[in-house]
Formats: sequence, structure tokens, C-alpha cells
Amino acid sequence: MKISFLFKTAVTSFALLIFCHEVKAQQTTTKTYSHADTLRGSLTPERSWWNVQRYDISVKPDYTAKTIEGKNIITYLVTADPGRKRMQIDLKAPLSIDSILLSGSKKLNFTQNGDAWLVDVPNQKKASIQKIEIFYHGKVHEAIRAPWDGGWIFTKDTKGRPWMTVACQGAAGASIWYPCKDHQSDEPDKGASLTITVPDSLTAVANGRLAFKNNNGNGTTSYKWVVVNPINNYCLIPYIGKYVNFTEVYSGAKGKLDISYWVLDYNLQKAKSYMPAEVRYMLKSFEYWMGPYPFYEDGYKLIDAPHSGMEHQSAVAYGNKYQPGYGGRDASGTGWGMKWDFIIVHESGHEWFGNNITTKDLADMWVHEGFTNYSETLYTEYRFGKEAGNAYNYGIRKGIRNDRPIIPEYNVNAQGSGDMYPKGANMIHSIRHSIDNDLLFRNIIRGLNKTFYHQTVTSKEIENYISKQAGYDYSKVYDQYLRTTQIPELELRFNLAKNEVAYRWRNCVKGFNLPLVLKQKELRMKLFPSEQFQTRTLKAGEASLFEIANIEKAYYVSVITEQI
Repeated sequence: MKISFLFKTAVTSFALLIFCHEVKAQQTTTKTYSHADTLRGSLTPERSWWNVQRYDISVKPDYTAKTIEGKNIITYLVTADPGRKRMQIDLKAPLSIDSILLSGSKKLNFTQNGDAWLVDVPNQKKASIQKIEIFYHGKVHEAIRAPWDGGWIFTKDTKGRPWMTVACQGAAGASIWYPCKDHQSDEPDKGASLTITVPDSLTAVANGRLAFKNNNGNGTTSYKWVVVNPINNYCLIPYIGKYVNFTEVYSGAKGKLDISYWVLDYNLQKAKSYMPAEVRYMLKSFEYWMGPYPFYEDGYKLIDAPHSGMEHQSAVAYGNKYQPGYGGRDASGTGWGMKWDFIIVHESGHEWFGNNITTKDLADMWVHEGFTNYSETLYTEYRFGKEAGNAYNYGIRKGIRNDRPIIPEYNVNAQGSGDMYPKGANMIHSIRHSIDNDLLFRNIIRGLNKTFYHQTVTSKEIENYISKQAGYDYSKVYDQYLRTTQIPELELRFNLAKNEVAYRWRNCVKGFNLPLVLKQKELRMKLFPSEQFQTRTLKAGEASLFEIANIEKAYYVSVITEQI
């Protein structure tokens, strides 16, 4: 039995393990959360008795002063018993609420508690539909490193003309630019509208479809955009600049999908020759793997943005300079990432995971980012074959830091490690390999988007769904990769005299049970390692199945071998 290859990479693996343990050992700090974190991150009593039905936002930005004035009409459903209530509205400084009206006429009193505004409302009947109108204004919070920090972006295009937009995902939240219930669990069930008033020389674009364009006769024009589907707060975004557009109709899984491209005027010809092919490839791949595009009613738009990109629902922000890769580089380092446009693929992937399926708590954002990161692998595989997809996924693993758990504390607006992207994707890839049935795996991914269509979810709901559909309990696998920084170690002991291999998991949570499917040509073996050694007698040629490199490419684990 030839096993020389088994020891060739053992030193490398051991060094990797030492590094991982060192990283883990450095995790000694515990974050302290404030009352403001709780107000922002939890369903307080002032948030729990009402459910958002619609947002109708109007905003007028001043490019020179970097201020805005606006209003938001919030339509909501009373979900609790009648009684005098206080309502929490979120709006971040330096913006300020001027007044709040109930049903368009009754002025309501309110007090400020940091970025939470507590509104006194009269008795309202359970199951009734109510409306409040919130007027606000002020200097805006300006993003410095958009989209990684939140706020308004005031910049100029290459011709020196004003160019404005907003980015506000994550801890910043939508309340950084408009008053709302800034909690991911409550989306406006009946859709939203965004009316933007801008100078006549500029064009305003937003989510969904254009309802009207009105010349106000005072040097400004108002554009009203409307979405009919539920939408998460941070996806409602204005884009303001010297935009022009062109359109096409895509024959998709649910019929005709309207696609619109909004680009700066000097990018028009470049965009026409570049964007449509990339978008069609993306839609064909993702509708195959993940099911129909979730927002046919609102269409799909790709919009030039002054930052790299964001997943704004039906209005995807694009700033990748009309080139393959991510800012001209390959995120995987394998070459495969230079064969397609990262921003078009990744940010559009969020239409399924992030926009169609949205997590209730920011702590569960791995559902958005892990699955969307994995959609890059699925896209690569769909276009270039399975080996290309496997190589791409393995390549992104170098970005995993294991600095802290992916899932942090709940109810305090906490966001976990950036490992939610590559480690989340590699966890999904490991589970897929352990299932060893790509038709079943595809049905699971499509089933997630069908079962949780336009819903907000918890990580546990997603975890349980996959386990149920796969027919295997992966709960400890999720605990391992999402809730610890440990890298599971597969320990292999080869007994040459008896032609046996003993195997077990170590450096893992109690009960860790990731199955392993080892394949090479016509040989196949499925193992169910536990924390206790199990022994298997090897048939002719089966030693080759234990090549470290192949195991580690298929599964996010480290392999330790020894001969006895």
C-alpha cells in the first residue's frame, strides 16, 4: 500500500493548525454593548405592537450644503391590543425630526432618546391600518469609505458634475438617511415608494418602476419610483446624476423580465457593449441554481454608482469599471474570477439571498453573505464546469481569518466576522460535498428561495431547513463553523500491517458529525467520523482516496496523518 503522499503535506497542515490555534488564542476581548445598541438591535416594546405595511419617502438633497429635507409616510398595521402606545422611530443624528402627523392632521408629541425617537400615539384598534407622516431635515452623515461605511455619498463624475447616492447596509442602517423602524425583521409588506427632487440638469433613479417624472417649474424635477414587493430598509436607495438608460426584455423562468441599465451618459456605448451579456449569463445561472428571479414585478436594474457596488433590490449599484474580476483582480487568485464581472454576479446574487430571504437580526447576516459568496462558485461552475467551481471556492478560502465567530450576540445590532463571506461559502461547499447529490443540493437551494419567498428568517430556520431536506442533522456542523473559530481536524492513523485506517474528528464541538465522501475515478467511500476513532479495512487502491489535498479542497478541514 503506497502512502508516501499522505506525509508530503503533513508538515504544512500542522503549520496551518498552529497558526489557527494562535489566531484563536488571541480572541480575548469581549465587546460591551450599550443601551443604544439594544434600542437599535432589539424589538423593543415600542417596536413590537406595530408592523410596517408601506414606506412612502420623499427627499430633496442639497448637493452644495450636504443637507436633505424630506418626509416618510409610514403605513402600519396595529398588531397588539388597544391602548395608549409609544412608537419607536429611528433616525440618526445629525438628522432631526421636525413634526409627526397621524392620519395627515393630528400632531403627535415625541421625545428623543439618542437615535431613537419615541412617539406618543392615541388608542388604536388592533388590526387597524394607520398612517403617520414624519417630516425631517438636517445635515447628513457622509460616507467616507462607501459602501463599507454608511451614509450619503456626494461626489462628482469625471466631467465634474454632481453625483449622489446612499449606502447604508449593516450597522449604519437605513435610519442614517430616513426615519423608519430600522430593524431587519420588519419590511414594508406592501412595498414602498421613493420620490426624489433634484435639479433639472440631473436624473434621479431608485428601486422598482418609474411612476412619474414631474417638472416642478422652479428648476427642479421630481421622480417617483415604486416597488410592489416587500423590501428591506437598507435597499431603498436614491441615485442622482447625469444618467441615461437603455432597456431589454429577458425571457426568464417566470416569463418576461424587464431589464433596465442606468449609466452616466459618457458610459452609454461602453455599457451597451458590456453589461447585457454579463447580466444574461448571471440570470441564466442563478435561475438554474436558485430559482426564478424574485422580483419580476419590479424588474431588474443595474445602475452606475460612485462606489464598488451594493445589492439594492431591483436597483443594483455597479461600480466595477466595466471590467472582469473585482476592481481588476481575482478574489480567488485562481484565474477563474477574471472571467466574469464580480460586482454583477455577487451583488445580483443578493437578490436571492439578502433581498428575497432577509435575516431578522443583523447577527445572522451569514445567510446573506455566505450563500451569496457561494453563488460565485455556482456561477463559475455553471459557465466553466465543476472543476472550475471547486477551484474558485478553494481559492477564496485564503481570505478566512478565524478572528471571531461568524454569528455574534443577538438583539444588539452586532455584526459578526467578515468570515461570513468566504467561510460561510466554504461551509456550504463542505455540506454540499457531504450530501454528494447535486440534484438534491440544487433543490435545497431553490427550495430555500421558494419556502422563504419574500420573508425574514433566522439562521436556525435556514439551518433546520437544509438538515430536513438533506435527511441529515447538520446542526453541529453549523455550530462548528458559525459559532466557533475552530478548524475541525481529521486525524488519520494508518496501520500498514493490518491495511487499516483509523479516523476521527478533533478540535471540534461536541457531536461534530460532518460526513466525508471521498472519490477518485471509480473509487468511492463515505465516512461518518465522530470524536472517537473508528477503523476501516482498506481495499485495493483505497489509500489513494485519503490524499490530503483533495480532502481539504472539498471540505473546510485540516488533515493530520500518522503511521503506526
